[in-house]
Amino acid sequence: QVQLVGSGGGLVQAGGSLRLSCAASGGTFSNYAMGWFRQAPGKEREFVAAISWRGVSTYYADSVKGRVTISRDNAKNAAYLQMNSLKPEDTAVYYCAADPYGSGSSKRIAYDYWGQGTQVTVSS
Repeated sequence: QVQLVGSGGGLVQAGGSLRLSCAASGGTFSNYAMGWFRQAPGKEREFVAAISWRGVSTYYADSVKGRVTISRDNAKNAAYLQMNSLKPEDTAVYYCAADPYGSGSSKRIAYDYWGQGTQVTVSS
């Protein structure tokens, strides 16, 4: 089965940047849509961004649109989330996910495989 490992989180000041990475193994990565979700303390896991299997189509939550960019490198079996102009409200555990059948959904149920999560903390 597909295994995903997320990394790149850390502690940054407001206005700073981070690039999260997701390494995949055990499946046909190039045929999977990829998504990023996040979960803050006391809140439900929410959609952040998604990208189709070819990388032609991308989707973003309104809360991050214009500040983040999702990308993928199928040759490296990797997906990325570049985050700029970070705000304290972005503090959360970020999870990457893979969907073998869709083209990039905002719904958690669409994704069959999930990474372990990487912590992003943005200070005021």
